[in-house]
Amino acid sequence: MEKLWFGLALGVLVASFVLVGLAVARAGGLGNAVRGLTIAGRAAADPAFAARASTLLDLPLDSDAAPPPVPLPPRLTTTPAGPKPAGGDALQLLALLQTEARLVDFLMEDIAGAADAQIGQAVKEIHKKARQVLLDHLTLGEILAGADGDAVTVPAGFDPAAVRVVGNVTGTPPFTGTLQHPGWKVREVRLPAAAAGGDPMVLQPAEVVLE
Repeated sequence: MEKLWFGLALGVLVASFVLVGLAVARAGGLGNAVRGLTIAGRAAADPAFAARASTLLDLPLDSDAAPPPVPLPPRLTTTPAGPKPAGGDALQLLALLQTEARLVDFLMEDIAGAADAQIGQAVKEIHKKARQVLLDHLTLGEILAGADGDAVTVPAGFDPAAVRVVGNVTGTPPFTGTLQHPGWKVREVRLPAAAAGGDPMVLQPAEVVLE
């Protein structure tokens, strides 16, 4: 029995030497055989390396091997636009009214002790210049055609933001009533481009005279 096991062990050892010898002979040397085993081990762990090695050696890819990873396109980074200043157009229009008609100066002035004649002269000049600012930079239109006191009909489906119905409001439109004010609506805005880097909150810069 011991001789039988000894014979089997000896046969396995001889077969191993024969296989190693054949592998070394096929690889062209012991060094080439070691390098081949190293490449095979890396190819088994790295699918991308296995694909490149197969291309260089003109060998078919293993159907069970995972495909090489597809490179992702570079991500585009964008800088978000800064927030638009609150009330930008309204502040710009107010700045124009201040620059051309001194409207803010007049409204912020305490005129309780001023004479009526003095106030009337100031209002006349401010009215002229402020009206020109509106004509230059806005196109205004009436919401309801007609003069104050005219009879008008408010149709069904009217915009409550554009027409305010007051008084004895009952039932559903259309409503018939008396026009108290035709209303104003901006049809077009023609404001100049704001200066880059300027503070939109500044209606008029302070002025200093140097001597």
